[in-house]
Amino acid sequence: MKIRVEKQIGAGLFWIETGELAKQAHGSCLIGYDDVCVLCATTTAPSKPGADFFPLTCDYRERVAAAGKFPGGFLKREGRPGLKEVLTARLIDRPIRPLFPKGFYNDVQIFANVLASDQRVDPDVIAMNGASAALQISPLPFDGPLGSVRLACVDDEFIVFPTVDQLENSELDLIVSGNMDSVLMIEGFARELPEPKMFEAIMTAHKYIRQICELQLELVAKVAPEKMSFEPMNTTPMYDALMEKFYDEFRAAKKTAGKLARAEACSLVKDKARAELIVETDEDSDEPNYFAPEYFEVAFNDFVERVVRDIILSKERLDGRGVKEVRPIECRVDVLPRVHGSALFSRGETQALITVTLGTAKDEQRVEGLFDEYTKRFMLDYNFPPYSVGECKPYRGVGRREYGHGALAERSVKPVLPDADEFPYTVRVISDILESNGSSSMATVCGATLGLMAAGVPISNPVAGISIGLVKEEDGRWITITDIMGDEDHYGDMDFKVAGTQNGVTGIQLDLKTNGISKEIVAQTLKQAREARIGILRKMLAAAPRPAENISEYAPRLLRTKIDPDKIGLLIGPGGKTIRAIQDATGASIEIDNDGSVNVASNDQASAEAALKEISRLTATVELGKIYEGVVTSIQNFGAFIEILPGRDGLCHISELSDEYVDNIQNFCKLGDKFDVKVIAIDDQNRVKLSRRAVLKERGETDQKQD
Repeated sequence: MKIRVEKQIGAGLFWIETGELAKQAHGSCLIGYDDVCVLCATTTAPSKPGADFFPLTCDYRERVAAAGKFPGGFLKREGRPGLKEVLTARLIDRPIRPLFPKGFYNDVQIFANVLASDQRVDPDVIAMNGASAALQISPLPFDGPLGSVRLACVDDEFIVFPTVDQLENSELDLIVSGNMDSVLMIEGFARELPEPKMFEAIMTAHKYIRQICELQLELVAKVAPEKMSFEPMNTTPMYDALMEKFYDEFRAAKKTAGKLARAEACSLVKDKARAELIVETDEDSDEPNYFAPEYFEVAFNDFVERVVRDIILSKERLDGRGVKEVRPIECRVDVLPRVHGSALFSRGETQALITVTLGTAKDEQRVEGLFDEYTKRFMLDYNFPPYSVGECKPYRGVGRREYGHGALAERSVKPVLPDADEFPYTVRVISDILESNGSSSMATVCGATLGLMAAGVPISNPVAGISIGLVKEEDGRWITITDIMGDEDHYGDMDFKVAGTQNGVTGIQLDLKTNGISKEIVAQTLKQAREARIGILRKMLAAAPRPAENISEYAPRLLRTKIDPDKIGLLIGPGGKTIRAIQDATGASIEIDNDGSVNVASNDQASAEAALKEISRLTATVELGKIYEGVVTSIQNFGAFIEILPGRDGLCHISELSDEYVDNIQNFCKLGDKFDVKVIAIDDQNRVKLSRRAVLKERGETDQKQD
């Protein structure tokens, strides 16, 4: 039996259906916003023996048939998920994961498939809500409901579930997930939006989230699913023993200076505790052995979490910093030879090496999907090799985490990049994380800014980023900490990244391990992040006060002009003859857009300028009052026809040839003669009248041609 619930939210109808499709899944629904339609299904399997983590897998697919299109390229079938699909899968995962009970290790898979797209509203956020609804009506112990919305801000007005056209004109692209009471996840990008406005946007989004949660609760009431029971492993005896015998010793080890030294000191305490507390199970006993090895590992993780949280709550922190103190920062630019721009940014034990490459329009990245194809002229790639955390393991390409961190840094920096008219280069930034102990994505933002300035990219404002952590206790106590390290991230409750300029926020991302944060915590975090960001910007500007005046000598010289689109054919020539001749003569490459934009690229400035000069000569339009160097192409009794532009000539009447009387034009000039003439008239039939006499008068010269 099909069950449907619906509600008007914003400008469209938000609806959820279940009971008809994918009935063998443990939970499934069809969810949509007007004509956007996504199928979401979830399944589960028992946990594998020895599992010590929650194996949640989220997949999202956008088949272009949903928009009535064929895939581009030779193969007419979609392959592996693209970047947009990977990033959306991460968006689905992040707010859902903390709503499963601690110690629940069953395999859970969530699959979202876009079935129909109106090419107006992005289906990614619709899929996020569908994942929550599918979990709500499944037997899984999911502590929902969870709602997600996208918010734009156009003309100072917030718009929920905006269209792609509205997003183009918006100063904000914000996705917020939450439950009835609090916020659980944030992913947003803005054009230097002030913190108070960003806070207002988050709170506005939460109002719509409550409406979506209410709709899901209505669906659950109609479906009435039977939920599975779950009892976590009883590790209390082992945990109590660890707290009693090893708390002080482990706390001291956790405050050892240096990440590697700290890990070694903690490992020694763990080995000691394992040797002292573990008791092998008696095979003849029916009583549970709460001191068996499997209990130790789970209890010890809870024990470490308690120690770390206690240190933070005491305002001591693992490395002795204050709760708002940023680790020491070091900045350098131009650290690599030959490359177009480079920088090294270090904050504590997190280090990012930045490389910048400048290219031409042909280097732009083409992007296709459900919406219209477009190109990207700015790309930021993030790499996280195993050695950055002292690990030895295979490195088989880019993973979802690297895609996510790269996209966050890219979109945080993009708002300050110059327009193509001002700086027509394609820009690629590579961030190689050489060392990591917390918030390498924000180090990438800082390093990318320095690298762009070193490369001579005229950014409007420098961008910096910082991560704020949180420890929140059940008794109501909470504390936010600036610039979190790896352990503070892992055992804390929040990783709240904020990037921006001195004027406002450009990127924001919130991940939680708890069931939500209040508006007071959000406000405090934004305030604390701004204070830290301003301090980091000062450090960065000390290393690179402004963008370099000139780009690298190894970067292509890129000049740009615009011609009349009607003259594109003239510039290209028959079979490309004209444009090839210019390229062969100058050594420059020339690219022409349909709107008449022409890009000239060369490794040599003189070559680029020579090509641009020839293009200008070929495509120029005759201007009234301008002086041209002309060539005599025809002589008549009444005057001479003079070519002033390729394929464009005018008549210089015999009376306009000289400031003296010309009795015989044949004696005055011959075919091929060159002299300067001025355009004195262009009649209704587009005929050009020229004067050499006017040039002589303007320059205060007398004619020397007649002796």
